[in-house]
Amino acid sequence: MLSWDEFDQEDAVAAKPAAKAAPHVAQAALDKLDNVAESAVQDAREVTSDDSDAVARAKSALNQLDIQEGLDELEGSSARVTVDSKRMINCRSDLNQLVPFKYDWAWQKYLDGCANHWMPQEVNMNADIALWKSKDGLTDDERRIVMRNLGFFSTADSLVANNLALAVYRLITNPECRQYILRQAFEEAIHTHAYQYCIESLGMDEGEIFNMYHEIPSVAKKAAWGLKYTRAISDPQFNTGTVETDKELLRNLIAYYCVLEGVFFYCGFTQILSMGRRNKMTGVAEQFQYILRDESMHLNFGIDVINQIKIENPHLWDAAMKDEATQMILQGTQLEIEYARDTMPRGVLGMNAAMMEDYLKFIANRRLSQIGLKEEYPGTTNPFPWMSEIMDLKKEKNFFETRVIEYQTGGALSWD
Repeated sequence: MLSWDEFDQEDAVAAKPAAKAAPHVAQAALDKLDNVAESAVQDAREVTSDDSDAVARAKSALNQLDIQEGLDELEGSSARVTVDSKRMINCRSDLNQLVPFKYDWAWQKYLDGCANHWMPQEVNMNADIALWKSKDGLTDDERRIVMRNLGFFSTADSLVANNLALAVYRLITNPECRQYILRQAFEEAIHTHAYQYCIESLGMDEGEIFNMYHEIPSVAKKAAWGLKYTRAISDPQFNTGTVETDKELLRNLIAYYCVLEGVFFYCGFTQILSMGRRNKMTGVAEQFQYILRDESMHLNFGIDVINQIKIENPHLWDAAMKDEATQMILQGTQLEIEYARDTMPRGVLGMNAAMMEDYLKFIANRRLSQIGLKEEYPGTTNPFPWMSEIMDLKKEKNFFETRVIEYQTGGALSWD
């Protein structure tokens, strides 16, 4: 590896005049090279006797190609992008130019997501299979929790992925944020894969679990609540640019990031991870632990996007929008409280529905304050502080101590 210390000061001084002249010399050489390249390209396009009829027709068709027509189809202007021209929504600069970054936090989250890569098959499910098949392995209450949560989450992450791919990605007009959204969409696919892997490993009725969002009211209501915020913006003809359409996108982001991923996931995660802490269903719990860390990053990204839109478009964040956002989070919290009561009608795993209600109100207060709204459940505290430990755990040890986690790509994982 080169070290600049190897060059003495005299050499550095002597090199300065040449450095000034270099750009002019280099430009002349590049212009000459461009001319040679252009001639070579034209020669390649010439039809020769060796060309088949199909090849000759392909070359001829390309001679008619209007480059400008294709460039006009690209989003944004053709000018080079500056930081100041970038915006979260309604940006008119070229969205295919990734740099320069305006939102470094978005790029960092993309990098963190890549470093956090994992795959479901890496988790050993043998102990879970034995426990699930054992007649006395789990109580009816514990089995209900596992089935209800796999039923909800197996669909919920697909709903989130669809919303990202079919709507949000198109409407967010910042390339570094889009880069993270692509990573998030892939992670949602991994999560759905993980639930399928758990369901298949345990020998569950796949049709029953995956269709639960149609059949179980407490699951169906959460899915239906989220879907109504996708309808408008998933229309290919929908575009932002007016106050009302910009607000429609903002509603969607609040619904999916603050509520679906920020409230709806927390009851189920707490229940499954509580099982893992009791050395039950540790494989499922390990999968949920990794998913929770991904979702925590999704949530933080979404909060940043929402707040950045508010900063750039303060007219959207009026009294009516604030009240609507508050109501969305409170409605989501109420649905999750009802889900908690349905999934554990009596005490189980050192918790009960009343404790979960306190936890969900604590979570709701955080979501409200994170987007600048007033807390609606004053004085509520977290009855499950160990959940914060799981989310905050970095690269040292898996919470259930089944393996060492380095959180890099799968080939770099180190196992106990």
